[in-house]
Amino acid sequence: MILVTGGTGLVGAHLLLHLIESRNIGSEKIRAIYRTPESINKTRSLFQLYKKNNLFDAIEWIQADIIDIPSLELAFIGITQVYHCAAIISFDPKDEEKIRKVNIEGTANIVNFCLSNSIQKLCYLSSIAALGDLAAHETIITEETEWNPEKPHSDYAISKYGAEMEIWRGQQEGLKILIINPGVIIGPGFQEQGSGLLFKKVVEGLTFYTLGTTGFVAVSDVVRICNALMNSDIKNERFALVANNITFRDILNSIADALQVQKPTKHAKPYLMELVWRIDWILSIVFGQKREFTKATAKASYSKSLYSNQKIKDTLHIEFTDIKEYIKVISKLKA
Repeated sequence: MILVTGGTGLVGAHLLLHLIESRNIGSEKIRAIYRTPESINKTRSLFQLYKKNNLFDAIEWIQADIIDIPSLELAFIGITQVYHCAAIISFDPKDEEKIRKVNIEGTANIVNFCLSNSIQKLCYLSSIAALGDLAAHETIITEETEWNPEKPHSDYAISKYGAEMEIWRGQQEGLKILIINPGVIIGPGFQEQGSGLLFKKVVEGLTFYTLGTTGFVAVSDVVRICNALMNSDIKNERFALVANNITFRDILNSIADALQVQKPTKHAKPYLMELVWRIDWILSIVFGQKREFTKATAKASYSKSLYSNQKIKDTLHIEFTDIKEYIKVISKLKA
């Protein structure tokens, strides 16, 4: 039986759908964990969006939390493979303790249960945030780029890097593992988080754009590659998944074009982004509100980071979905 953590998130929900659609008759069953009954509705809604309602009942749901060991004991009964997608994504410094507990300690728990239950293979969904930092002579980030602890990193990036260390610990103790480092994942549904917020803000009339660059990837590519790697003999490797390195302006413009709404028209230069995060910080102190724009997100908005996808292309001989074309597909699903 296959276990998927984070099955009520963007990647986990798409992975469940992909696994169910691609499995053969008589193949392994699929179990997913959830924390609250309400969260399952997000995955159900995604199946409905794709008009795959009839497949939803093929999932065996079990209530568990990756930081609650007793609940994991039940979740791991009869499991042979694990896709670990559960994580907290936040760039608010106030969430530091929670992020590290869930992303690092939670991953350590998953690794320990995999080891004690002789799991065949574990696939961990990490992030390009956990890849290394460019040296002076380097221009593009790969799986081999070294992490520099002396450079500033967001709490989220540190938590994903720490989680990867737990995965490698499991590998050293005999567990077969895969680490997947996707770029910014674009996909339908989940409008209150991740790329869904990009679509929502553009529809609401986003005014500003930035010229920072990062790697983007379609959620459909992420799940099919994870599945292909898990069903192969490949083990104990990490793979960066990036379809295109694109500026945030181009992404926002592509979304606006696909949804036929106004494009952002004003360039938010770095000094303005630095000012915005400081204002946001002051407002959070005065009014006690949650941070919406932090120093880390400000820096990311104008940083120009390029990522290589050559390793996974050479390994599986695949081509990625063009992000701008995929945005058009998403817009039709949302219509």
